[in-house]
Amino acid sequence: MPRLRHIGFLLFDDLTQLDFTGPLQVLHRIPGASIHLVARRAGPVRTDCGPFILADTAFDYCPQLDLICVPGGWGVDQAMEDAETLDFLRRQAAGAQFVTSVCTGAFLLGAAGLLQGVRATTHWRYHDALTRFGAEPVRGRVVRDGSVFTGGGVTAGIDFALTIVREIHGEELAQAIQLGLEYDPDPPVDCGSPDKAPGIIMEAVEARFAPRWEAFLAVVDRVTSTRSG
Repeated sequence: MPRLRHIGFLLFDDLTQLDFTGPLQVLHRIPGASIHLVARRAGPVRTDCGPFILADTAFDYCPQLDLICVPGGWGVDQAMEDAETLDFLRRQAAGAQFVTSVCTGAFLLGAAGLLQGVRATTHWRYHDALTRFGAEPVRGRVVRDGSVFTGGGVTAGIDFALTIVREIHGEELAQAIQLGLEYDPDPPVDCGSPDKAPGIIMEAVEARFAPRWEAFLAVVDRVTSTRSG
């Protein structure tokens, strides 16, 4: 059974804070694991909600990771076109036991060529675009295809991390971490997926995403045309 000694989170400006900190809260509780917050340069990384995260490891000084996790966020657009970031991701993926993502972080895996023929998931609004990187979209909170784990949107990162713990370190450790975090969701509303959302809510959220969606697809088109060329 593999053991996770070095776990790394790939950080970039304008990442979604909970995509990163949700799994972090779970995975840092694995006994004996060292956590590396990795960015192009060590130092502050801006999140989508204001606070900065302090990256403690630069690409050039990152050890070989057993597990690399890529969060999502609006900053994925720029990161998908950053050769240094993609090169780092490819190098680490070649030696990692597990390559993982949360939310739209899946598209960084795709841009690095790591999702070709792989079953994967992402945030529901971006789901269909996974095919542009050769992935097979699968609806699910957590999807595993061999050594690749992908989580759905934002809060799914907690489920994703607990799935990792259970499959690698066993049911009891996963349960202990869940209990320690008091992760027992009981939301006051029940509208966490498109299947549950009233029409008026879907329309409002779709309208909010519309400008972002067009900008995102423009980047995806550039990235995929470059890779195919």
